[in-house]
Amino acid sequence: MAVRPITVIGHKALHAPTKKVREITDEVRTLVADMFDTMEAAEGVGLAANQVGSRARIFVYDCPPERGDDGEHARGVVVNPVLERLGSPAPLDEEEDGEGCLSVPGEWFPLARHPRARVTGTDLEGNEVVVEGVGLLARCLQHETDHLDGYLYVDRLTGPIKTEAREAVKDRGWAADGILRWDPASTTADKV
Repeated sequence: MAVRPITVIGHKALHAPTKKVREITDEVRTLVADMFDTMEAAEGVGLAANQVGSRARIFVYDCPPERGDDGEHARGVVVNPVLERLGSPAPLDEEEDGEGCLSVPGEWFPLARHPRARVTGTDLEGNEVVVEGVGLLARCLQHETDHLDGYLYVDRLTGPIKTEAREAVKDRGWAADGILRWDPASTTADKV
């Protein structure tokens, strides 16, 4: 399999909703295998298909249990996910509620998320999957489904944090320099 370049904020693929997968083909299986390889090379906990240039409604995840949690390591793929946010977000804790994104590399901003989330969809065999999580896994499920709906986590930021994020992205100069993807296998940015 292969490590694919990851699109960076400013790339139009990140702001367009993805399309439902109608059939699991060899091309889809290769995409998913490449997504796992790419996520691992980038040291991420989740990756949506549009982050690697595909319009397919698929994401992969690999979330370790949180510190002090006896929970299990959660790893898998969800095809055509439907998200259900559970519970009400707690007040934002800027120290604990940080979030990052492989499409906004090197940045980390606080974002309140729902404390639990459930995603339903299918696996690569067409079997129904239900993934429910709290903490990091809940955040991951919401984050990756947002990607597939055409949103980045920085789109959900508000107030001074949103301003700080805009400035950080501007300072990085990705769009101004025509750099709209990076290669986690070599950690170099490419112009698209």
